[in-house]
Amino acid sequence: MARRGLLNDAEWREIFAVPHHQADLIRHYTLSANDIEVANGRYGASNRLGFAVQLCLLRYPGFGLRVDEDVPGELLAYIAHQLGVSSASFDRYGRRSQTRQDHGRQIAHLLGLRAFMRDDVACLIEVAGAAAWSTDKGLPIATAVVDALRADRIILPSPDTIERIGLAGRARARKLSAALLASALDERQRSSIDVLLVNDPVLRSSPLAWLRDISESPSTGNLTDLLDRLAYVRGIGLDPSISDLIHEHRFRQFVREGSVAPAFLLSDYSQNRRRATLSAVTLDLETRLSDAAIGMFDKLVGSLFTRGRRGQERRYQATTRDVGQLMRLFGRTIDALTAARDGDGDPVALVDETVGWHRLLAARPQVEALAELAGEDMLVAAAGKYATLRRFAPAFLDAFTFKAATGGKTLIKAVDLLRDLNRRNRRQVPDDAPMPFRGRRWKQLVREGGTINRRLYETAVLATLRDGLRSGDVWVDGTRNYRQFDAYLLSKQEAAAAAADLPVDTDVSRYLQGRAEELDLRLSRLARLLRTGRLEGVSLVRGKLRITPLTANTPPEANALDRRLDGLLPRVRITELLRDVAQRTGFVSCFRDLRSGKEHDNSNAVLAAILADATNLGQERMANASQGVSYAQLAWTHNWYLSDENYRAALARIIDAHHAQPFARYWGDGSASSSDGQFFRAGRVRGGASEVNAKYGAEPGIKIYTHLSDHFASFHSRIVSATANEAPYVLDGLLLHGSGLLPREHYTDTGGATDHVFALFHLLGYRFVPRLRDLADKRLGTIKPSAAYKGIEPILGRPIRTDVIAESWDGILQLAASIRSGVVAPSTMLQKLSAYKRQNRLDLALAEVGRLERTLFSIDWLESRSLRRRCQSGLNKGEARHALAQVLIPE
Repeated sequence: MARRGLLNDAEWREIFAVPHHQADLIRHYTLSANDIEVANGRYGASNRLGFAVQLCLLRYPGFGLRVDEDVPGELLAYIAHQLGVSSASFDRYGRRSQTRQDHGRQIAHLLGLRAFMRDDVACLIEVAGAAAWSTDKGLPIATAVVDALRADRIILPSPDTIERIGLAGRARARKLSAALLASALDERQRSSIDVLLVNDPVLRSSPLAWLRDISESPSTGNLTDLLDRLAYVRGIGLDPSISDLIHEHRFRQFVREGSVAPAFLLSDYSQNRRRATLSAVTLDLETRLSDAAIGMFDKLVGSLFTRGRRGQERRYQATTRDVGQLMRLFGRTIDALTAARDGDGDPVALVDETVGWHRLLAARPQVEALAELAGEDMLVAAAGKYATLRRFAPAFLDAFTFKAATGGKTLIKAVDLLRDLNRRNRRQVPDDAPMPFRGRRWKQLVREGGTINRRLYETAVLATLRDGLRSGDVWVDGTRNYRQFDAYLLSKQEAAAAAADLPVDTDVSRYLQGRAEELDLRLSRLARLLRTGRLEGVSLVRGKLRITPLTANTPPEANALDRRLDGLLPRVRITELLRDVAQRTGFVSCFRDLRSGKEHDNSNAVLAAILADATNLGQERMANASQGVSYAQLAWTHNWYLSDENYRAALARIIDAHHAQPFARYWGDGSASSSDGQFFRAGRVRGGASEVNAKYGAEPGIKIYTHLSDHFASFHSRIVSATANEAPYVLDGLLLHGSGLLPREHYTDTGGATDHVFALFHLLGYRFVPRLRDLADKRLGTIKPSAAYKGIEPILGRPIRTDVIAESWDGILQLAASIRSGVVAPSTMLQKLSAYKRQNRLDLALAEVGRLERTLFSIDWLESRSLRRRCQSGLNKGEARHALAQVLIPE
């Protein structure tokens, strides 16, 4: 049967294949008493069984019994059993084609069905087009066509016909979307859009290629380039609201296609399709360029303080010898003064005699310089790089309109003042300039000497603006990463409905009462167990918790077996392994053309492109190492088939196949997972996305944060900055992976644990089990006074602020419901919350919930040696996976 690419094999079977599992047979093919009576009215066992089979197949899937089609044995046996005949009698059915046709007409009349006709095509294309308005996926489009046929009591035509109808409907939806977008452009905008594909001798490329070349490396020159590109895009003057003319999926499809298509290919598109694609790309570029520019501003301002701190450290190091000399001079002075006091001598004379008054006077400038260096604020150090700041700050402030809630109005006024000073070329800051800085220290510094220091003031304003953009206190309309905090969340009405599905009591009084009772019970038991020394491997000595480290419990025989198994494994090329996995799982079918949705006609090209990405070889070296796959094929495949969406679908296919393997059960039951970050050095000294993390040495690089199931299946990965905190990304893998995994318990090391993460894990129904390096130094939270728990007062901290939790409970539920529903990634909100220099109420309340849950977890950890070992085992699996990745990815 010829199929034209709308459906893959699994989707085709889901719609058209005759089921053979027992549950499906019962659901679809159980005969009623009337069915049996009608079938028994046929002459002979073969005709009775054949008539019943046709009756069942016309009901589901709806094709009837087609010529030369094999009927599954399970279906024949099930129907034959109901009729009391032998399934073997079906072999004699239909030797006369007229009998089959007559039975088919009788059954169609009995069921009220009619045959499919050519006149039905136009109506069904409309149905397919309506389904394709919000998706390009073949399954929902074909399902809509089949549902429409069944609703109209029409016998289904061949699957090939249905797929052709679906493809025509999808083409119609695409054409209509393009026409709507193109019609929204005026003449000037159309001209500006058309110019994007024309080579510009100044740019030495087409404007589109120039706009898409977005540098990630933070530098003043690159930020200026980003702002130039942003000004060019804004000059086209597209209204962002035109994207509302079509479905969001259709708009994103135009964006995906236009983001990779070269200018020459776009030039061959029809006029409406070309202009619609370029319009969508232009609007998306405005958002991407805005986000990139603000992100680079963030890094550049942060680097001023980092470089200032390093400069201060270098000056400290340079004065080490001087400090030693001054300390020795100070020591001799103390000795002289002590001797003078003990002997009733003249202290000044004795100091002058033994130390030398002239030496003390000579050292005075050095002492003052060291004191000034020790007391230097980082703002002063950062302002030392003011010349660098001035190279990008004026253009950056002019490029954006910043907004803030009532509490941030002072900062907006300060930004407006700086803009005004820049435009009028004024250096002096007015005495009544707004001071949006949170601490008194900066306010005092910028006004030191009576007048406002322009360098310190501007540096402080930009640093405060950076913090506000990070936290969401300050936002920019039209961006994706720097929107208003509430814009990421469900509305209060939607959140209230979604919160009902959260695995916690949404009534704050009952919730706090229940948690308080549990916490009191657990703390009382912990105190009793510690007093009586009944905790395995845990003791409280002089107010200090002592936890005995776990020892390896792998028997020598297991290590020997491990080495023997390694010796039995064959040496296999990675290309052969990848091809074998592709054949077993069919994941290559997930890599479909961004435009047509068709599978690639050369699976080897797809596998080679994937391998080039996975091993860091790059397309050129992979093409040189591959037979039958050229560099041009790899580049084309990479651009049109290897999207993030396709990668996620392919990974989900592999993970589901992995966990279906019976042998995987020996590693775990599938209910647990772990996550950790792994550092990889960058190939170049200065990579756009690479940064230096001193923990991993002086070379720049990136971290890949990976989630691993207890079956050793890596089900989610993402690239993060080498200097990024790992905690915000822990929940992403559990909520955003596309596979069928349902892990309930999750392990991390200390880097993945914060009170916010503890809170969200609890609110979303997961069990968080981090291996906390400093657990013995952490104080446990209480709700009752600490005196209620005799003997463990030294390990108890301040009371948990239940009043703050109650006050912000609706906001906590709104945040949790928004994350659970998928409207925002957990990492986005956790990064926003962690960016607050001073906690807001939601941030503080969520942290208090986290303190309560961290306390309960800590008690679990102390009481259960098996929990500690289970966590260690889970993390060891991650370390084993890291070792494999380090071998496969060359640097």
